[in-house]
Amino acid sequence: MSLVEMVPGQVELVVQGAGAAAASVRLFDRSQAEYEVAFGVEVVDDGVRARLEIVTVTVWDNMGAFFDGLARDFRGWEGERVWVNNHLVVTATFGSGGHVYLGWTLRSGFFPGDWSCTVTTVIEAGEGMTALAADVREFLHEQ
Repeated sequence: MSLVEMVPGQVELVVQGAGAAAASVRLFDRSQAEYEVAFGVEVVDDGVRARLEIVTVTVWDNMGAFFDGLARDFRGWEGERVWVNNHLVVTATFGSGGHVYLGWTLRSGFFPGDWSCTVTTVIEAGEGMTALAADVREFLHEQ
């Protein structure tokens, strides 16, 4: 994971597991209004690339809280945890070896013919998830 300041005040968050060929997710072009943050999302894995220019997350969506919960439960959990937004869905499962499998699904819409694309990043459950949760909060400008 890396939170990179592209130009003063404009940050980009890149989530990528270990290895050069690992899937990656990039959150970019963040803008903020009173109760929401809008940003672009791009996912890349094994020759597949999908991108949405605008995903809007409100303070009530609790995206940062979702990642904080994953970081707190570094010893694992049963089943799948899901965070859902109109155009972005993040699923989390705890796997062997103390890793969290994050599925990132981009959706262009909800109708027949609309596209969706899912990639999975693998993050270390302890320090890796703690760092990712902090980076997500910083990207979203959440306290």
